[in-house]
Amino acid sequence: MSTATATAQIALLGNPNCGKSTLFNSLTGARAKVMNAPGTTVSLQTGQWHTDFRSLEVVDLPGTYSLTAHSPDEQVTADYLLGAATVTPASAACAHCGPGTGLKASAHLHRPDVALVVLDATGLARSLYLLAQILDTGIPVVAAVSMLDVASARGVEPDLTALAESSGVPVVAIDPRTGTGVEALGATIARMLATSGRAADLPVDLDTDATDIPRDLQDQADAHFAWVERVMAAALPGATTAPVHSWSDRVDRVLLHPWWGVPVFGAVLWSLFQLATLVATPLIEAVGQVIHGPVATGLRAVIPGTGGWLESLLVDGVLTGVGTVLSFAPLLALIFLAIGLLEDSGYLARAAFVADRALRRLGLDGRAMVPLVIGFGCNVPALAATRTMPDARRRLLTGLLIPFTSCPARLTVYVLVAGVFFPRHVGTVVFAMYVISALLVVLGGLALRATLFRDLAATRPLVLALPAYHVPKLGYLAQNVGLRVWAFIKGAGGFIAGMLVVVWLLTALPLPGVGARFAQVPVTDSVYGRVAQTLAPALAPAGLEDWRISSALLTGFVAKEVMVGSLAQSFALNADQASAAEAIDETRPPDWLASRLRDTLVASSGGHATAAAWAFMVYVLAYTPCLATVAEQKRIFGWRWALGGTLAQLAVAWLLAVVTFQALMAVT
Repeated sequence: MSTATATAQIALLGNPNCGKSTLFNSLTGARAKVMNAPGTTVSLQTGQWHTDFRSLEVVDLPGTYSLTAHSPDEQVTADYLLGAATVTPASAACAHCGPGTGLKASAHLHRPDVALVVLDATGLARSLYLLAQILDTGIPVVAAVSMLDVASARGVEPDLTALAESSGVPVVAIDPRTGTGVEALGATIARMLATSGRAADLPVDLDTDATDIPRDLQDQADAHFAWVERVMAAALPGATTAPVHSWSDRVDRVLLHPWWGVPVFGAVLWSLFQLATLVATPLIEAVGQVIHGPVATGLRAVIPGTGGWLESLLVDGVLTGVGTVLSFAPLLALIFLAIGLLEDSGYLARAAFVADRALRRLGLDGRAMVPLVIGFGCNVPALAATRTMPDARRRLLTGLLIPFTSCPARLTVYVLVAGVFFPRHVGTVVFAMYVISALLVVLGGLALRATLFRDLAATRPLVLALPAYHVPKLGYLAQNVGLRVWAFIKGAGGFIAGMLVVVWLLTALPLPGVGARFAQVPVTDSVYGRVAQTLAPALAPAGLEDWRISSALLTGFVAKEVMVGSLAQSFALNADQASAAEAIDETRPPDWLASRLRDTLVASSGGHATAAAWAFMVYVLAYTPCLATVAEQKRIFGWRWALGGTLAQLAVAWLLAVVTFQALMAVT
């Protein structure tokens, strides 16, 4: 297919932390889409870049230092450039791929028409080695030089004219964070497309003599290094090998120090946790008040009839589902903003370096620390934060461990149970649950590394080219936050809302022979109630055989935030009430819920209520956090891993609860 009649495809390449993804966002804006490479969980982004000359399709490939691949991400980049694989959208059939966010199944990526290589001016030699390998592929190349302001501050200013002449590649100076140079870059690519046609299939020599191409890999590498030296000598003729100590180096002496770096890192992560749990809480509550207050009232006002099944469906089903999705938006926005600030400022790479040694024992590296810590604030943005990890297998392993981090939604259950059974030691009990959560992450990581992820057992020390420090650009961050939040709402929102409607339907359906009307049936006589009663015996070995406990656990699968409300509603039910909506009675004494919970666990455990209380909290900690987490796992990793992870967590939660109850019962 000729480029004259089809949208030209531009491959965006570069080293990690060179500004490549920032440039992609600047070029494509809100027109970005996500896809996966077949057989992997490696995410690619593609977007439309509308220049003054023509519309271009830009493909943002994983960052790499070389086309000699050492990870699935780097392999995808190498295969795409070398024409060894066709990358299809994630919406197409693929046994190992997760879903995309909007590409048609008929779309595909071919060998690019132009390779746009981002060169980091602060590490030019490292970038030039990748450029040398890309030139070997025969694909027309345009180079965009970034980080020029940082290089200038360090006393390193490459001569771009000499760089272009010595490399034989058109060179454009850019600043992806401000958009400077983007127009000139578009014009340069347009000229390249007008003169080059489709990318050639035969490699070319860097010295322009195709007969001298070395066939031995070592000879080829030597030729690349020699070419880099010649280009560097032309572009930086007065460069000195003496190190230049900048203020960034002085800051890094503290942030990367073996002793000081860890507490600083801890303080930064604690701030993230505070952001997720304190600042977002009022915003989430405000969204909930608006949804369930004026919006629900207005919706009821326009629905024909009063108190019928249609009103219950729209208000208690659809609106509740939409409200649950929207309530995540403030928290997601704040977490994404925090990650963006850390990433854009340059600190995220330092944090990864500090945490690397400990996480290598789990087959991970330091970049997994940020998503795992964010998980203690909320599992959903923590899963999205795994995008900062360049290796797909480690992203997946981290994504399977994140649900074991105890989010604040579980905290309400801990506080309730600890207040009933351990009133003098509530703080200690809650702290113990977080310690158990951390142990589950560690033990789960060791177990997965020894089984499904044996290939990660020999994790090498993390090698990173630390990016320069920057003052984050708020405009770019705001756009990026908006794109990520919208991707979640589109990708996971429909699934969450749909499942909540299913839950409403199960509570509205009366059992045969009950005689109750649809949507006006007590919970005990609904299909949902029967399911809860059927599952209750499975909890007997954990001392929790009671339909109200199993009902709360079922509801908690949708969202842990509603577990306490579910318990209250179940305990408040009386035989003469027409529906669960009538169960709340504000005239009851304040401790009525605590009293009913205590009596229930005493009965279900055969008198070992304390052991059952611990088993209940452990079960809540270990099993699936919420439907939103499952939906996000599905969006990022695909159905197979989301479903497998959910079933594994349910099994682990049941086993741990049984072991906890039986062990404590034996010693009490």
